[in-house]
Amino acid sequence: MTDTTQVVVVGGGYAGVISANRLTTDPDFQVTLINPRPSFVERIRLHQRTVGTHEAVLDFAEVLAPTVRLTVDAVTRIDAGARTLELASGGRVLYDYLVYAVGSHSAPATVPGVREHAFPLSTLEEATALNAALDTAGPAAPVVVVGGGATGLETASELAEHGRPVSLVTATELGPYLHPSARRQVHKQLDRLGVSVLDGVAVTAVGPGSVHLADGRELPATVTVWTAGFGVPDLAARSGLSTDEVGRLLTDETLTSVDDERIVAAGDAAAPSGAPYRMCCAAALPLGVHAADTVLCRAAGRAPAPFSVPVTGQCLSLGRRSGVLQLARRDDTAIAAHVGGRLGAWFKKTITAGNVASLRMTARLPGLLGVVTTVQDPRRARLLADQSRAAAGTARAD
Repeated sequence: MTDTTQVVVVGGGYAGVISANRLTTDPDFQVTLINPRPSFVERIRLHQRTVGTHEAVLDFAEVLAPTVRLTVDAVTRIDAGARTLELASGGRVLYDYLVYAVGSHSAPATVPGVREHAFPLSTLEEATALNAALDTAGPAAPVVVVGGGATGLETASELAEHGRPVSLVTATELGPYLHPSARRQVHKQLDRLGVSVLDGVAVTAVGPGSVHLADGRELPATVTVWTAGFGVPDLAARSGLSTDEVGRLLTDETLTSVDDERIVAAGDAAAPSGAPYRMCCAAALPLGVHAADTVLCRAAGRAPAPFSVPVTGQCLSLGRRSGVLQLARRDDTAIAAHVGGRLGAWFKKTITAGNVASLRMTARLPGLLGVVTTVQDPRRARLLADQSRAAAGTARAD
């Protein structure tokens, strides 16, 4: 009889849940998931929660393997030397292996007035607060959405489809990931919904009833939604672990921390070789699976494999009746091929439901889904080769 190995997953998002489920394939593991909320949040549906078309919440019992212990608490510090987690409640949790899957959140805003007068949209609590503010403001109140990425586009579309007057402001081009052909499709749909798009102009300040632009214009805004940029929790940095400039945990290509082989990262908060994947479910789920596989390999005394799975596209909802499925190359650069309109909405709905279905499936059959690492991202391969040559050159110089 072998001793039980304590494996703790910090973070109950897509990457954390699928990783915890897969870890249960080893009967000698006791897997614990620590999350600050008692429910699983479908983060990619938060824009729907703001208008009431979806709750964006599931009971963890629906997506988490029954043998996984759920601890509702927040981790305040990782003591890697002692293999101990300090909790906000004052408790401490010991681990043999740790999966770091804390996810991401809205980036701290430096524009004056954002903290006081704008609503971010990256957590369940923020979506709930925005929903309440919209209800208080009334359906005719002007809304300004700041940020032209996926969250901004989906939120502006959802609000406009419900009859609200919406302006969308972005300092960059609309949908920076999109190919120009798909971007034109998005512009057309926003126009049909009545969204006023102001792209290529920065916001300089947010007031209690207006948004000020760099070109001198002032937009009326009873409610301002701030979706410009994402960051990650500073848990790794606060714990003395190596991070990139954003705060993501630095790992090698097996997703193992560069500081400690007992710590493995997955999802938005991981930075393999200092070159993180795009923040999205398409990356989070396979990263979560692979993080679990790395732990399983190390515990069994086997060398873990490097992770190399291309993220090939982006799917957007533009209200309930339209959407865009943007296809991409293996290096995650968008191509002209895309699917729009009602078919695009169907793809978005199907893919979103499929993400949850994957979690439910691995809760029952934790070993079912694997990661095929033979499909390489050529851009990443070149980047790693350049890093290797640079490191070799530095070593020779020393």
